[in-house]
Amino acid sequence: MPSVEQIAREIVAREGGFVNDPDDPGGATNHGVTIGTMQTLGLDLNGDGRVDVADVRALTRAQAEQIFVQHYFARPRLADLPAPVQASVFDMYVNAGANAVKILQRLITRMGFPAVDDGIVGPATIAAVTEAAEAAPAHLADAYGIARRNYYYALADQRPASRKFARTKAGGKGGWITRAEEFIAPRYHLTPAEHRERTAKWA
Repeated sequence: MPSVEQIAREIVAREGGFVNDPDDPGGATNHGVTIGTMQTLGLDLNGDGRVDVADVRALTRAQAEQIFVQHYFARPRLADLPAPVQASVFDMYVNAGANAVKILQRLITRMGFPAVDDGIVGPATIAAVTEAAEAAPAHLADAYGIARRNYYYALADQRPASRKFARTKAGGKGGWITRAEEFIAPRYHLTPAEHRERTAKWA
């Protein structure tokens, strides 16, 4: 399994550079770090007394990687989860915060290992996910990746402005979907036709 630092580098590479998309509810981001996160952490990089878009633009790749390791992996205790799901939950946590853990908690509950979907990796959740991993060692990572993909589709169903993140202008898989499928075995990837069918009801 790659180290958490390697995973953080891959996330930063996947996220790309500075973006300030008005359709993104997270606001301005750089290397995947949102302006909200930087304000919460008080990262006034240019020393002007406030944390704004200029600070987001100034964020370096190395700083982003450090933020991810400290605040999106260590702080939420993702290292206490079974190894097969750590990378995908980490990647999803960067993208969706505590929802990444809620998706996992709901998944293992459906598998028969109940966990409260509170988004917190506490002792009960760790025990339940560990039991689920032991019961289905070859399938939990794929099941979580599929649950991630379903979450993205459902989010785009509810929020038309987000559909461009799940479907390209040409109708293919958008960044959200390809991101989720990076953590799913190829045999469980949707075909282009299946993706088009899933998004056909979108305007």
